[in-house]
Formats: sequence, C-alpha cells, structure tokens
Amino acid sequence: MNPLELTGQAQTHLVEFAPNRLLHKQVIADFTALQSSAKSAGFTLHVASAFRSFERQLHIWNNKYSGVTAILDQLEKPIDINKVSEREKLYHLLHWSALPSASRHHWGTDIDVYDPSLLPQGQSLQLQKSEYLNGGYFSELTAWLGENIQAFGFCRPYQKDQGGVAEEPWHLSYFPIAENCLVQLDLDLIRDTIQSHEILGKELIQQELAHIYQQYVCNLTPR
Repeated sequence: MNPLELTGQAQTHLVEFAPNRLLHKQVIADFTALQSSAKSAGFTLHVASAFRSFERQLHIWNNKYSGVTAILDQLEKPIDINKVSEREKLYHLLHWSALPSASRHHWGTDIDVYDPSLLPQGQSLQLQKSEYLNGGYFSELTAWLGENIQAFGFCRPYQKDQGGVAEEPWHLSYFPIAENCLVQLDLDLIRDTIQSHEILGKELIQQELAHIYQQYVCNLTPR
C-alpha cells in the first residue's frame, strides 16, 4: 500500500462490500466465505465497522479528547477527564481508540463484527466486552469465531489486553494483508501525518509517539 492508503487518506485499495461499508478488495472473498460458514452454524455475521478514514478517526479522537464523547476506563466506565492528567487522559483514550493514521481500520483489512439477531430487543450495539464475553448475548458467536476464523485468514489482534489496546473480541483482521501493512506503517509516517493535521493533544502525542507506536500499534496478540 502507499502512504495515503496506510494512513486512511486514500480509498484506492477498497471496494464497497455493503452500503457504507468498504473493505480491501483482497479481503472480500474470504470474508464472504466466513459469513457463509457462520450462517451454516446459525449465526448472521454482520459488519459493524470496516474501513475507517483518517478524517473519521480524527473526528472520533477529537470528540473524546475534548470531552464531547466519553472516554472509558479499563472497566468500561466513563472517566472524568477533569480529574486526570493530560497524559493519563491520552492513555485512557488509546486503550479504546486508535490514534488517527495508526488505526488498522484504515487498511480495509480489519472488521468489527456482530450478529444483529442476537441483540436484545431495543438494545443498540455498544462494542463492549460485556456483550461478547462471560455469557453476554454474543458470547456464543465469540466462541465460534475463535474456533473458525483462522481457516479463512483472519485473526484477532486484540484477543488479550497486553497493556496496550483493550481486549476486543469483535475485531477481526485479515492477516495475509494486515501483516504487511503493519510492517509498512513506520513511526516516521505516523509522525509526519500527525504533524500535518489538527489533532487534539498533538504536542503530547509527539512526545509519547515512540512509546505509543510500540505499545498500541505493534503490541498485538500472537497469531
């Protein structure tokens, strides 16, 4: 991929998979096969989020950093951003939300999934661990995915909390392409992209970027 594709600023590597859902063109066949297998097992595998542009990730980031949208702690409870330091706020945010230019969703290889038929009536999707683990309404889907995704080329990069990004059982990554994207997404590219955009917390991000890169971009659950 070229630098603009890697950082979510171009869509030349993508095709429309469903309304308002873009995926890398080389992911479509295997994800469709995974959906078919899930259907045979009694699940309706839907895409909650696929490609996310730099601008969309920047909007999410700035809303959280400014307090418009809640930042959650490790227990999925909102924090009071007025009672924590700027550095603490930054790392609380990174636990749940990728830094714009460093999101795996920019590549079109990573997909957040759910089964709408398992949502309780009147309940909207939250993408929280309580839905997917420990008897949550998607827990059977979580177990099935864990046993089957590798056969279709997918993995869970955030299967465990390793002191960086939170555990995300809903997040699937198409390993054959994403692995190469991660190699290409180096620290200098992220730094240059951040420098040229209006992102809240820019000065602190620049100071912490080497650690962010190692702990929140490269620190993944082994495949």
